[in-house]
Amino acid sequence: MVRVLGIETSCDETGIAIYDSHLGLMADHLHSQIKLHNEYGGVVPELASRDHIRRISPLIKDTLQTANCALSDLSAIAYTAGPGLAGALLVGASVAEALAFALDIPALPIHHLEGHLLSPCLSTTPPQFPFVALLVSGGHSQFMRVDSPGRYELLGESVDDAAGEAFDKTAKLLGLPYPGGPHIAKLATLGNDQRFNFPRPMIHSGDLMMSFSGLKTAVSLVVAQHTEKDYADIAASFEAAIVDTLCSKAAKALEKTQLKQLVIAGGVGANLKLRERLGTTIRGLGGEVFYPPLHLCTDNGAMIAFAGAQKILLQQKPPINHSFSIYPRWDLQAYSDLYRT
Repeated sequence: MVRVLGIETSCDETGIAIYDSHLGLMADHLHSQIKLHNEYGGVVPELASRDHIRRISPLIKDTLQTANCALSDLSAIAYTAGPGLAGALLVGASVAEALAFALDIPALPIHHLEGHLLSPCLSTTPPQFPFVALLVSGGHSQFMRVDSPGRYELLGESVDDAAGEAFDKTAKLLGLPYPGGPHIAKLATLGNDQRFNFPRPMIHSGDLMMSFSGLKTAVSLVVAQHTEKDYADIAASFEAAIVDTLCSKAAKALEKTQLKQLVIAGGVGANLKLRERLGTTIRGLGGEVFYPPLHLCTDNGAMIAFAGAQKILLQQKPPINHSFSIYPRWDLQAYSDLYRT
């Protein structure tokens, strides 16, 4: 049996969870900083770090109580070591390494994107390896081939703004709160998605690269020429452009890899219009789409605890001491090499 405490502090959410290889997810607690950063229209790194410091110890205690688990029951502690905000990462890393040192158990640095890539495995109907993953969030829009935990191949990514970043910037143009994705989606339900013909960036490029910066610019030009009564139509048309682009690229990814399973991970994966269209598109190709549970689409400790458990179960060698580094920018291949040295 492997039981892992997972700690996620890469950005603006403090996530703590306990995953057991026999019992599954035993407890999962999350504190979001949305209210803290909302008045600034985005994440303020220093405020994020300070809030993680305030929240992390009480959340660990609450998570252990929920799981009816003692510290002595833990096999390892997994934590997000990157990518992310440096100060925020340091909070989770230092607590994890200190606690693991005190308990004389391994501390496992986990790549934030690996957590997201594996998060659909926590659902009641998990995918089977290998599969294609679309990681779509505020910081990343990437297609990955996932052959097994620790074996990833980048197939394509955004050359500029990620899809989630485009949602946030468009929401700001429309005077909507941060984070923009849920507010754009809600407003879009009231609008006509055919009214404005926004560009579908790189949809005919023939590869799996993406670009969303120009789409945001196109929206800004339309917003400047219209009034608030048109905002629902703008939101709906913008959302349709994002969804069309991602669906087209997803179909291309399955065609290129000859795989039939598509996994969606990251916060934008919670968008209901995207889920609906992807389901129709991929089923039409004879494929199947998998998602993490809705509450695990955004950053959380459960995905980090699960990823850490896989490292132990697959006997991937962890670092042997409790000196540590954090990686605000971290290549996924370099991370995979960390566990092979």
